[in-house]
Amino acid sequence: MNRPASLLATAATLVALTGTAHAADPKMVVFDWAGWEIDGILTDYVAKHGEKPTYSFFADDDEAFQKVSSGFKSDVTHPCVASLPRYRDAGLIEPWDTSKIPEFANLNPTLLSSSVVKDDGGVWFIPTDYAYTAIAYNTTEVPEADVSTLQVFTDPKYAGRISLPDSSDDVWSLAFLATGVTSWDNVTDEQFQAAADWLRQVHPNVRAYWADPAELSQLMATGEVLVSWSWNDGVALLKAEEFPVGFNRTPKEGSTTWFCGFVNMKDGPGEEERAYDFINSVLSHASANYFLEELGYAHSNSAAMAEIPAETLKAAYVDEVQGTLLPQTPVTAEFREKMIQEFENIKAGF
Repeated sequence: MNRPASLLATAATLVALTGTAHAADPKMVVFDWAGWEIDGILTDYVAKHGEKPTYSFFADDDEAFQKVSSGFKSDVTHPCVASLPRYRDAGLIEPWDTSKIPEFANLNPTLLSSSVVKDDGGVWFIPTDYAYTAIAYNTTEVPEADVSTLQVFTDPKYAGRISLPDSSDDVWSLAFLATGVTSWDNVTDEQFQAAADWLRQVHPNVRAYWADPAELSQLMATGEVLVSWSWNDGVALLKAEEFPVGFNRTPKEGSTTWFCGFVNMKDGPGEEERAYDFINSVLSHASANYFLEELGYAHSNSAAMAEIPAETLKAAYVDEVQGTLLPQTPVTAEFREKMIQEFENIKAGF
């Protein structure tokens, strides 16, 4: 199978999985990102229960929240932390009992520092994975100098040859950085408008807004797209196919970092103890290698990450970034709605 066909098949598979349920253990329902049903991170769970949990998939955080807030029932759900306030405000989740999670003490403390994640009411979110959104580019077609700045996305040279994620968090991170904002906490109306104007300038250059990393990888593999704002896993897919891809996490304006994890849903349809068996399987030391190999992501378990050679982390682009990073921290429901609505207007040409 040639490279474009292979990636196209992967993309089609993930799109087909999105929003569908794959039945296995009926006493445990996981609502997760498309492509996350990875054998290696479920080893301990399967050893105990004989089969994988039942999975249902989503493509982005907004879709996931809309579904669970409309009545879809799962035992655990996998949002990124910027979306966490919506789950808490809506009363959809309950705290985790960390005494049942042995590896909790080894989690990266930075990922637990927000009061939205952990407060006097308990731990509301177990971080599991983190990585970056930065500039992916075709190294045979795009000079390195061109991707030294985020203004490559406005460059008429690449009109119709760029792609952006269909994700409000990632798109606004890009726009804020490109207009000189390195934190989206307390963004002024003027800063928001400047970022929106920049996105409107970029929009005519966009070949496609990608919905998942496999879709992006296919777009780049066929040559339709030369430059993209990408997660690590899109790059990992291309590298696995020996495609000439670069990933610049240090353009002069900066890049963005994010982390995701699992929330414990109220009134889940399965058995509560299996939610702990699941999260303990995901947090195991062995899972860290599968995060890197299958997804290109770093693991929240610092002790597990310390066992991975530094050169392996660097090759996967999850080593420490020496440059400006905009962290995708939790935002208010009002600000998130503002970002979502304005992004929809921009994509529609308004």
